[in-house]
Amino acid sequence: MSDPVFGLADRLVDDFAKACPVQASMAGVPGVFDGWNDYSPEGGAQVRQVLARYRADLERLPPTADRFGKLARRVVGDFLGEQIDYYDSGDNLLDLNNIESPVQHMRVVFDVMDTTVEGGWEAAATRLETIDRPLRAYRAALEEGARRGLVPARRQVQATLAQSRIHASAESSFLALTSAYDAAGGKDAALRARIERGCQNARAAYAGFADFLEGFHDKASPNDAVGRERYARSARAFLGVDIDLEETYAWGFEEVASIESAMAEITKKLAPGSSTRAFVEALQKSPEQVVTDADRFLTLMRERQERALSELLGTHFDVPEPIRKLDVKLAPEGGALGAYYIPPSDGFRRPGTVYYAPGAEKRFTLFSEITTAYHEGFPGHHLQCGLQVYFADRLTRLHRLFVVCSGYAEGWALYAEQLMDELGYFDKPEYVLGMHMAKLFRAYRVAADIGMHLGLSIPKSFDYCPGETWRWEHCVDLLSQRAFVARDFAESEATRYLGWPGQAISYKVGERVILDLRREMQARLGSAFDLRRFHDAVLGTGSVGLEVLRDWVREELAAPPG
Repeated sequence: MSDPVFGLADRLVDDFAKACPVQASMAGVPGVFDGWNDYSPEGGAQVRQVLARYRADLERLPPTADRFGKLARRVVGDFLGEQIDYYDSGDNLLDLNNIESPVQHMRVVFDVMDTTVEGGWEAAATRLETIDRPLRAYRAALEEGARRGLVPARRQVQATLAQSRIHASAESSFLALTSAYDAAGGKDAALRARIERGCQNARAAYAGFADFLEGFHDKASPNDAVGRERYARSARAFLGVDIDLEETYAWGFEEVASIESAMAEITKKLAPGSSTRAFVEALQKSPEQVVTDADRFLTLMRERQERALSELLGTHFDVPEPIRKLDVKLAPEGGALGAYYIPPSDGFRRPGTVYYAPGAEKRFTLFSEITTAYHEGFPGHHLQCGLQVYFADRLTRLHRLFVVCSGYAEGWALYAEQLMDELGYFDKPEYVLGMHMAKLFRAYRVAADIGMHLGLSIPKSFDYCPGETWRWEHCVDLLSQRAFVARDFAESEATRYLGWPGQAISYKVGERVILDLRREMQARLGSAFDLRRFHDAVLGTGSVGLEVLRDWVREELAAPPG
């Protein structure tokens, strides 16, 4: 691309990768990374200087008439603004939660490092040998935050303490790295010994960090909620658009009522006289639905992905060759429960991968997991993230590697679940029920996330604790009793929402924006509306804020086809 913003973004990727090599590995930036982020306050200040310099350079660029150049400037500007705000607000000094903070990044990075290239395993060994350094720097940041009165909640400290103890234990997933080296055909005895010693160093480093968290617990805040100001700022970063929080809160309850009604209708047809809860509980115990063999479950999910991709390829979606490969694996022990997706690396050396973290029981229920396959895999995250990596001719390198707007990404993935129902891929009514269960779960998230952080009251018209102010316990009860998730998962989720404010609403809010856009374009274009063209427009932006997405789709579909 000739627009100067593309050259600026290339340079930014290189400098950001040097400053934040953990993010570089997780984003799949080509090259061998064996270093660590400097999580200390001083390290954060240095990263901020790099970001501020690039923002000044971006502001000095001459005007452009190029459409993708304009898109790139908005995306790069938003990325820089959000990153700078992270440091200016002091979030780097209290960034500790149970799912997405440095304490998890330092473990997960080993799952995504490219060990197939020359020097890959040496880089992994080096990181294992030196992991105590970033943990000390991270500790310094948390201590500085406490000195300034910026502290995470005690619940988040307790959750990460438990995770750190697992990483330090005899069940630590670090220990699997030695066998992974053997399985990859590693023959270098000295390197293998380094990896083995490094794993012990990592366990010891996490044991030390856990000890620190034990002492840090009393400094942490007893309050779970972050309050309106921080919540609004965080939600804006996840969504890429400002929303009316009270209106969205009320809409969340409206969605709950609508979805519960749809589930009741399915139950009425399949199990007359049964309540929805009783029918779901029966399905959760049914031998036809329960899979305890993890390998068999992963195979079933792969087959679903392959069938959907082969049948929708060229009819509903353009799927370039590199995106047609998708892996499905079990997640390492010690993290939050659920399923998640890791995008392919630049150049597709690392394929996109869906990870499942089912908990200690290793038990899966098919009727509720089919929808997750389409959400995390194809045509959900895998298609959206894969295209973002693939679109080198229109998106900056920074955009393709580092930019993720949760409202766009999760909104598309949740929309993909509904789309697959519209296309007939939920081939049993029980699977449609499972899709509605997943939507109900996300609708309760909207109510609980906003309600807990803003200290709102549960509506007096609602039939659970009406008028009471939201607490963690309310969220756990509603998720486990009304959203049909296991108690341990509900507890993990409620803790996640409180530690990651604004992210939980991004699924339903993002889906809402995409569905509203589709209805708007259908009304505007009438018989000229083409669903595939709409999807091309939505997916053609890469991950962007929902405000940018609205502008882009409206402009794209207003132009003549071709």
